[in-house]
Amino acid sequence: MNSNKFLLGGIAGGIAFFVLGYVFYGMVFKSFFDENGMVVNMDSMVWWAMIAGNLAYGFLLAFVLGKANASTVAGAAGIALVAGLLLALYFDLTMYAIGHGLTTIKALCADVALSAVLSAITGAVVGWVYGMGKKAA
Repeated sequence: MNSNKFLLGGIAGGIAFFVLGYVFYGMVFKSFFDENGMVVNMDSMVWWAMIAGNLAYGFLLAFVLGKANASTVAGAAGIALVAGLLLALYFDLTMYAIGHGLTTIKALCADVALSAVLSAITGAVVGWVYGMGKKAA
């Protein structure tokens, strides 16, 4: 795996996931999640942790996609969709199991679906970065 591409892909993925998360969780679906127990209070957000977490996810996808040799937008998006779906299922179901009063099944399902879609888009960004500079066959 090329370390420069990994670094660029991880940063690009982290930025993409952060922006997409803000748009979809903070604006587009905010009222839905608020009504269904997943309240996101932007005023009390710990921004350094949010940024670090999104960068970590960008690097996770960059690592997985690098190991899979995914260097096309479509291929990377497909792999990232599955990885994001499984990761969201793991996290959301585990959090539901230990503190189910924090959300509803409806919000959990929506979060899993949205996480998978955002992961696919982020994976496409990382795949685009990985494919930069490659000559067409």
